[in-house]
Amino acid sequence: MNQTRNFFRAGFLAAALLGGAALARAQSSPQLTLMQAVSQAVEHSRDLALARMQYVAAKDQARVLRSPFLPSVDTGSAPAYSSGFPQALSGEPPSLFSLTYSQALFDEQLRGQYRAQQERAKSLEVEITRMRDAVIVRAATSYLELVKARHSLELLRNESESAGRIVEYMRERSASGMEFPIEVTRSELTRARIDQHIAKLRGRIQILTDELHNLTGLPAERFDALSTDSLPEMAEPEGDRIQNAIANSPILKEMQFERSARQATLKGARGGYWPSVDVVGQYNVFAQFNNYDLFYKTFQRNNVGVGFLIKIPLFSPKTSANVALAKTQLSAADLNFTKLRDDAEIAAKQNSIDVTDQNAALEVSRLELKLAQENLALLQTRFDQGQSTLKDLEQARLDEGEKWLAFLDTDFARQQAELALMQITGKLSEVFK
Repeated sequence: MNQTRNFFRAGFLAAALLGGAALARAQSSPQLTLMQAVSQAVEHSRDLALARMQYVAAKDQARVLRSPFLPSVDTGSAPAYSSGFPQALSGEPPSLFSLTYSQALFDEQLRGQYRAQQERAKSLEVEITRMRDAVIVRAATSYLELVKARHSLELLRNESESAGRIVEYMRERSASGMEFPIEVTRSELTRARIDQHIAKLRGRIQILTDELHNLTGLPAERFDALSTDSLPEMAEPEGDRIQNAIANSPILKEMQFERSARQATLKGARGGYWPSVDVVGQYNVFAQFNNYDLFYKTFQRNNVGVGFLIKIPLFSPKTSANVALAKTQLSAADLNFTKLRDDAEIAAKQNSIDVTDQNAALEVSRLELKLAQENLALLQTRFDQGQSTLKDLEQARLDEGEKWLAFLDTDFARQQAELALMQITGKLSEVFK
């Protein structure tokens, strides 16, 4: 594996040297490394910022549901004129000043809702990690593809030059009657296809540059010089990948918190069968013009009342319905968790297999490229000795270029497979610290 990567780096250097002018422009500004691009993308990501805000909002919602269990003090006034018995207005007797205290001491329904919201807030904290991993994968993939695309463009430019020399050679031979015109057309078609590939690649480079600009917030010019470092290796035994995929899977963690939330909801729903107890207190300053002295034996201007408000449910169809619903939702969560666990195990195995397959494919591609390079060197020697034609030499250069392009595509596919495996096993945060 190290041999392949060393070969890959050496090949990148050789390909870069083919485009001397582009390399000189790139050296005028410091290279942007993969780690720097990923770090900037994580810092700049709006999706990640939104995930953090949603987590904070979920915690604030939990605080709202907890508020009935904290002391609540209200003050106000309900001045009113009364003729006859002092009527209560909106549930409050007419008073110049009032101070009310309330606090829930025992209410399992409210407590269940609060605990369920706490668990859902924790699941949104896991969502931050999942979103961060998604941003890392997007930034790393775009960066690596842009590096590959630029090297491929340099190779295609050289292929186009070789194809052009073949076209001229075939035209000369056709003019002298040594080749059929169809051979000229065939060589022109080869060059046209290469030029078409160049046009598509230029467009793809522009799109990738714009994507990285949007992801990182860096100016487009900053991506003119990119490092050719390979993706960092993931030091992890193959046997631990499945266990890590299950233990670190954000989806499974979120589902675990959702199960806990539904368990808390079920416990709270069952608490609806139990009494609720609140401590309450009230202080009022009454006015004599409300005729309190006429309808009560004694009149006292300042009044204080402290006690408990106890509610005992006798018959509540809503409570039974809530319990049944909570049970069904919890059972659905259990089934969903089991399914997601099985899916995570299969996905980890498949990703591990993909990485192994891509490593094998990369070795095959490396050997094919090596063979094409050795064949080119052999034909160059024969050409120098007058034992082969210019067409044979330039065709060998075209073949070597095609093998280079295939090698770059295979290595990019390997890097994509490794990124997917890092993501599913929860290792991205360790690799991209």
